[in-house]
Amino acid sequence: MLIRVQTKATRSLSRYKFRSLHHSQTQHRHSNLTNRSHVDYQSILKTFIARRAIQPGRQLHAHLCVTGFGYDTILCTKLVNLYLSCNDLFNAHQLFDKIPKQNVYLWNVLIRGYAWNGPYNVAISLYYKMSEYGVVPDNYTFPFVLKACSNLSAIDVGREVHEHVVRTGWEKDVFVGAGLIDMYAKCGNVGSARRVFDTIVERDVVMWNSMLTCYGQNGCAKDCLVLCGEMAVDGVRPTVATLVTAIAAAADVAALPQGRELHGYSWRLGFEIQDKIKTALVDMYAKSGSVKIARSIFDRLMEKRVVSWNALINGYAMHGHATEALDLFEKMTRDTRPDHITFVGVLSACNHGGLLNKGREYFDSMIHNYKITPTVQHYSSMIDLIGHYGRLDEAYNMILNMNVTPDSGVWGALLNSCKIHGNVELGELALEKLIELEPNEPGNYVIMSNIYAQAGKWEGVSKLRELMTNKKLQKDIACSWIEVNNKVHAFLSGDTSHVMSDEIDEELKRVEKLMYEAGYVPNVAPVFHDVDDDEKSRMVCRHSERLAIAFGLISTPPKSKLLITKNLRVCEDCHVAIKFISKITEREIVFRDVNRYHHFKDGMCSCGDYW
Repeated sequence: MLIRVQTKATRSLSRYKFRSLHHSQTQHRHSNLTNRSHVDYQSILKTFIARRAIQPGRQLHAHLCVTGFGYDTILCTKLVNLYLSCNDLFNAHQLFDKIPKQNVYLWNVLIRGYAWNGPYNVAISLYYKMSEYGVVPDNYTFPFVLKACSNLSAIDVGREVHEHVVRTGWEKDVFVGAGLIDMYAKCGNVGSARRVFDTIVERDVVMWNSMLTCYGQNGCAKDCLVLCGEMAVDGVRPTVATLVTAIAAAADVAALPQGRELHGYSWRLGFEIQDKIKTALVDMYAKSGSVKIARSIFDRLMEKRVVSWNALINGYAMHGHATEALDLFEKMTRDTRPDHITFVGVLSACNHGGLLNKGREYFDSMIHNYKITPTVQHYSSMIDLIGHYGRLDEAYNMILNMNVTPDSGVWGALLNSCKIHGNVELGELALEKLIELEPNEPGNYVIMSNIYAQAGKWEGVSKLRELMTNKKLQKDIACSWIEVNNKVHAFLSGDTSHVMSDEIDEELKRVEKLMYEAGYVPNVAPVFHDVDDDEKSRMVCRHSERLAIAFGLISTPPKSKLLITKNLRVCEDCHVAIKFISKITEREIVFRDVNRYHHFKDGMCSCGDYW
C-alpha cells in the first residue's frame, strides 16, 4: 500500500519536472537527509500553492509521511497553506492539530483560511485559543481575525481585538490599522474607523484607501471626497482603487464638478487605459445627468464587462431613456451574459418608460431564459409598473405570490400606486404592512394621509397626524439644491434665509407672471391641508425646487443648463411649472429627484408625464 502511494507521488512530481527524491523508510536514513532535499520539498510545495494543485499536493503529503518529513514544521506549514488555498479546511485543520511546534505563522495561516472562507467564528475561536498555547499574535494575526469580525459584523469582538492591539503595541501599524478600519466600516461605525485612521501618522495608500472605502460604504460620500482631497495634499499617489472609490462617491451625490476633477486627475496620472476607472466614470456621469458623456466613455472601453454594461443600462433607466437602455441590453446579450443587476436596470427602464408589456416580457425572460431568481428589487419595479397602470389587484396578487418576502420597497410601490389612483382600501393594507417593517418612517404616513385627503377623508388625515405626533415623527423636509461656481446652494420650501432671498423672490414673481400668461393653472391637489385654494397656490409656488431654479436663473448665463437635485419626489404642480419655465426662459433644466431624472426642455419633459 505504501509502495503504491509513493509511486503515485513520484509520478506526480515527475510531471512538474522536479528531480526524483529517493529516501529510505528507516529512521537512520531519515537523519541523514540533506538540506538540499528539504529545500526541494519546499520549492515543490511553493509551486503547488501557486497553482492550487491540490491532488499532487495530497500525493506529496503522503510521500512526506512515508519518508519521515510528515511532521516537519516548515513543510507542514506549507501543506496547511496549500490545503487552505484550495479551500480544504478540514485537512488543513487536521494537519495543524498534529504539529507539535505550532508557531505564530502557522496559526496565522489557519486563521486566515477561516477568516476568508468561513466558518468565520472558527477564526475568532482560534484567535482566542492562541493565548492558551502561549502564542503571541502579531501584525498579521490581527487583520485576519478582524476580517472574520467584519464578515460576522461582530463589533463587540472587534472592539476586544482592538483593545488587544493597543496592549500589544500594534495600534500604529498600517496593516493592523487598515484591518481595524475595515472592521468598523463593515459594522457601520464610521467614527471609530476615523479615530483609528487619525491615530496612525505614517499612512500608506492602503490606509487611505481603507478610510475612503469606509466613507463610501456608509453613505458618507461628501466626507469621502474631502478625504480624497486631503490625500492629494498629503502627496500620496492614488491607486486605481482610490480613484474608483472617489469617483463612486461623486456619483452617489451627483457631484459633477468633483467628478470632472477626478476624471482629469486620473488622466493626468496616466490611468486613461484603466477600464475600472472608465467604468466608474460611466456610472458617475450617468448619475450626474451627463448620460451622453457616459456613453462616449463606455464606447471607448477596451473590454466591456458585465459591470460596465450595467452602469450604462442603469444610467439610461434613471434618465427615462427606456429605448436606449433596452437597445443596449440587446447588444449586451450578443457578447455577455446579463446578471440580476442587469435586469434591475432593464425593468427600471421599462418602469420609467411605462412599457408594461415589455416589462412583463423581460421579467419572464429573466426567470425562464436566464434562470435568474427575482429579487425584491425586480419585484419592486414590476409592482410599480403594474400599479402605475392602475392594475392594483394584479400588483397585489404578484406580491402575494412572490418567492421572497416583500420588503418596504415592494409595499411602498403599491402604496404609491394607491395614491396615484386613489385606492383607499388597498392603501390602508399597504400602510399596515409598512408599519410592521418600518414603523418610524414618516413618508409612509404622509402618503396615506395624501390618499385620505384626495378622497376628502379628513378624519383619516387627522388620525394619521395624531399617530405621527404620538410617535414623535416629523414629515421629511423637502430640500432642493443647485451648484453654482463650485458652491452648493440649498433651499427648503418657503425658505427666506438665502442671502439673495429678495432677488429670488422677484425672479419667482417675474417667471410666475409669464407662466400664467402662457396658460399655467396651479394644481393644488398636492397640498393636503384643509385651507382655501388661494393659500394652497401660494404654498406650491414656493416649493424648494422653484426657489433653486429661480436662484439658478439669476446666477447663471442666459440659456445655460440648470441641474437641480431634490431629496424627495417632485410634486405634480412643480413638474407642470418647470415645463413652463423651461419654455419661457429657453433653458434646459435637468431635475434629479429621489426616483429618477427629468429633462425639461421647450416645455416638455423626458418622462412624458409618466413618473
